[in-house]
Amino acid sequence: MTIVSPGTNADSAAPATPAGQGVGPLLRVWRERRRMSQLELALRADSSARHISFVETGRSRPSEEMVLRLAEHLDVPVRERNALLLAAGYAPRYPQTPLDDPALDALRAGLERLLQGYEPYPALVMDARYDVVAANRGITMLLDGVPESLLAPPLNAMRLTLHPQGLAPRIRNLREWRGHLLAQMERQVALSRSAPLRELYEEVVAYPVAESGRSTEGGPADEPADPVPHFALPMRIEHEGQVLSFISSVSTFNTPMDVTVAELAIETFLPADPATVKYLHSLIN
Repeated sequence: MTIVSPGTNADSAAPATPAGQGVGPLLRVWRERRRMSQLELALRADSSARHISFVETGRSRPSEEMVLRLAEHLDVPVRERNALLLAAGYAPRYPQTPLDDPALDALRAGLERLLQGYEPYPALVMDARYDVVAANRGITMLLDGVPESLLAPPLNAMRLTLHPQGLAPRIRNLREWRGHLLAQMERQVALSRSAPLRELYEEVVAYPVAESGRSTEGGPADEPADPVPHFALPMRIEHEGQVLSFISSVSTFNTPMDVTVAELAIETFLPADPATVKYLHSLIN
């Protein structure tokens, strides 16, 4: 298992906030995205509605502290906070450190221990565009038989899952799981306004929906003898004739101070039934 640095091309590294605007209109856009009134934002940021109005219309230049305070209460992503600071005439506050930089040695080591400790259950780390930067053996097991063309770097989790030559044909509840993933991407596109993420969404949403819910021999899928009530939507996927059931959980870093770290997400797959637990442990043993 190797952690690699996400690609940092011009498109992915550039702020998604439109360039050439003053900080006021950009703050107004974020406030409207959050469906927050000027008065509500003012109360949260210990300011006044009048001052917020003056900032948004360009009649008042906010201090660097005020820009960061408003961004905090508007839950603006770290990358976009840099864009707001630049638009206000200040230097960016948050660096974007390559993941393979020595400064992030402790982070990489911690992620590796986390992924290894979660085995035999699948777990991976993704960046903001769902490119996989690290994965454990549980994920590798699920990728058995996937064509090399889909496994070439950058390995993309959404493309791997939804492509008709990827995992899609093996997912028994594909329409439900696909709907969940696409809705998740729609929310992120609306939040970040990221052009690369929008391109990825348009690519995967256009994939034909592969037939699922059948065994590899073409017969009807076998249902569990004792169905387990699920507390969240499971992904039911076939591996070597065995139907495995997983609940997905995604974690991010709290109070990140670096763009790269802020955009990392750790996805773990929790076995949703005893049969999945038994099967995965049998593979390790």
